[in-house]
Amino acid sequence: MHLRTKTALLLAGFALASATVSRAWSGPAGKSWDFESDAPGKAAKGFTTEVGRWDVADDAGNHVLAQRAESEDAVFNIALAEGADYKDVDLSVRVKAVAGKEDQGGGLVWRFKDKNNYYVARYNPLEDNFRLYKVENGKRTQFHSANIPGDRNWHTLRVTMKGPRIACYLDGKKYLEANDATFTGPGKIGLWSKADARSYFDDLTVHGE
Repeated sequence: MHLRTKTALLLAGFALASATVSRAWSGPAGKSWDFESDAPGKAAKGFTTEVGRWDVADDAGNHVLAQRAESEDAVFNIALAEGADYKDVDLSVRVKAVAGKEDQGGGLVWRFKDKNNYYVARYNPLEDNFRLYKVENGKRTQFHSANIPGDRNWHTLRVTMKGPRIACYLDGKKYLEANDATFTGPGKIGLWSKADARSYFDDLTVHGE
């Protein structure tokens, strides 16, 4: 969308989210990234590439963070937000599948320790599902899955985690829940795709402590 319209919508949405989340979180104020000040073809400021190829792209005049690598099937592509370490979180991002023969779409990571230890929730339109996992010592374990018809439109993923309680939403509807105490301390947050899933991400927002 155009920058002026996008900014107005972001401010309204962020104000509403802040008002809602402030009752749940007593920690630092929220952070958000929309990539509009980043140049297409360059790395996004404030992000580091853990795995994959991540840079800024222009999507019909809207700047987004793109995962472009066509990695092998067992590879998880990850980009991390700098200076964003949280234990309890409420985070969201918009994601759009662009291409991929093995996988499509993507999602969010949190309580990230390293590339082999973290939580992830992801939407895969190629498989028509939305799933919640943990990755522990490099092994991915599924907690919950929901069948969701796939497409290549923009979708909003949201994750909340308070203590061991996890809830995951797609386009405002809660689909996934779990209780898990594998990773109990703070960790980084970031973006995720699998294998050759080339995807666009935008409007990453986080509140937490």
